[in-house]
Amino acid sequence: MNHILNIKKFALAVGMAAAVFYMGSALLMLIAGKEGTVKFYNALLHGMDTSSFIRMDVPITDSLLGVLLAIILGAVILDGKQKKMLS
Repeated sequence: MNHILNIKKFALAVGMAAAVFYMGSALLMLIAGKEGTVKFYNALLHGMDTSSFIRMDVPITDSLLGVLLAIILGAVILDGKQKKMLS
């Protein structure tokens, strides 16, 4: 069986997954607050202190832009890698 991936659909799926992770992070920040968010990311990053660069006062426009950029970057990076592999 020889399956060939549709790179456009796969790139969009990767971009959408990145957006879901971004929104999950934003939801965590809303629910857990600063202290809970810092504890979560410290545990996730094996003790790296994240308290110095986590900010809680992110405007909604920045959040929406972040979701959009996660989709675009996920798709563009994957599409660029695919073109490089084919050439």
